[in-house]
Amino acid sequence: QVQLVESGGGLVQAGGSLRLSCAASGTVFDINRMAWYRQAPGKQRELVASITSGGWTNYADFVKGRFTIARENAKNTMSLQMDSLLPDDTAVYYCYGRDVAPGDFNEYWGQGTQVTVSP
Repeated sequence: QVQLVESGGGLVQAGGSLRLSCAASGTVFDINRMAWYRQAPGKQRELVASITSGGWTNYADFVKGRFTIARENAKNTMSLQMDSLLPDDTAVYYCYGRDVAPGDFNEYWGQGTQVTVSP
């Protein structure tokens, strides 16, 4: 089992910055993909950004140029630097990890961290 714990959410004014962190613990084999998703009230959960263990990144169009995803494989941690925040970025942000074991893989989610951007 793998546990993912997020931190770093909070309240910020539009135009400000926040940095989210996610730490994986437990019996980790190879978390080859990690990602940040978000869910706003009344909306579906959506992908924000993802990163592979090889460092390949992918961003949703609505965060390109504003958010930066990074990870430290040796520590099984991931971060999301969020700059130029907009009120539309208000949501609960979730950490996701796909852990690949021999002949199997499992997906894990963190408990979520609230990000609120005021106008």
